[in-house]
Amino acid sequence: MAESNGTDDELLLRLGRNEASAARELVSRKLPRILALAQRLLGQRGEAEDVAQETLVRAWKQAPHWRPGEARLDTWLHRVALNLCRDRLRSARTRHEQTMDEMPEPPDTAPPPDERLDRLQGAERVAAALARLPARQREALVLHYYQELPQADAAALMDISVDALESLLARARRTLRAQLVDATRPSCPPSSPDTAP
Repeated sequence: MAESNGTDDELLLRLGRNEASAARELVSRKLPRILALAQRLLGQRGEAEDVAQETLVRAWKQAPHWRPGEARLDTWLHRVALNLCRDRLRSARTRHEQTMDEMPEPPDTAPPPDERLDRLQGAERVAAALARLPARQREALVLHYYQELPQADAAALMDISVDALESLLARARRTLRAQLVDATRPSCPPSSPDTAP
């Protein structure tokens, strides 16, 4: 989970002094979670990498002005990344270029090929269903379940109450469940003996 606030504050103070080791530490500690958040919200690895990079650049620029104890670094980074993702999604919608072609591949643990295919298809179904959720439901689901943020933190990032977050999560789970059940149903009903030619 997240590092303690004191450790993050110290990291930002070092970053504000332009210590190269602090920049490397920021990237190694914070990049994976920010990249995962952006990947799940945007669905495209390249876009997610751009958002993660911009988020960390903003942290570096903000570091000299950071006031220890005023905010949690993880919360601030998630807020910046979430806003950058929202901007990109809005921009993509206005350009009508919202594509979700690039799906993450599962790590190669060398299971049998048919099992790997089943897993990949399952991951693709989940990613596609996640992409079809309304933006607010997708954000709530990604922040709480994928990023493992407590409901209070996820609600604060989204500027909503915990009750509103719980409602979004319930609707998102219901919608995902329905989409995944529909995706596993055969596309056409099997022919019965009386209708066969």
